[in-house]
This record gives sequence, structure tokens and C-alpha cells, in this order.
Amino acid sequence: MERSEVSHAQNQAGPWYKRMFWLIAIWLASVAALGIVASGIRGIMHMAGMSSR
Repeated sequence: MERSEVSHAQNQAGPWYKRMFWLIAIWLASVAALGIVASGIRGIMHMAGMSSR
């Protein structure tokens, strides 16, 4: 790939703040999904009598 093709592809990617917004949005969604899964596993373990309290 030539240098002009790389710079052209970077210009089409959008402004840096839009890319940063999507990066943060995807990261937050993944952290939230992990929290939901962890809470579900914790609930199942609690129902099975495996609580630490």
C-alpha cells in the first residue's frame, strides 16, 4: 500500500473524537456485559449455597 493510500484511508476513518467515542463506548459496553455475567454467576452460586457470608 502506498503512502497516499494510507493517508486517504485514515482521512475516511473520521475525526479522532468520533473514533475515541466508539472506543470508549465499546469498552464500557464490554465492562457492563462482564458485570452482568459476573452478577449472574454470583447469583447462581448463592442459590447453590456457596455464599461466603
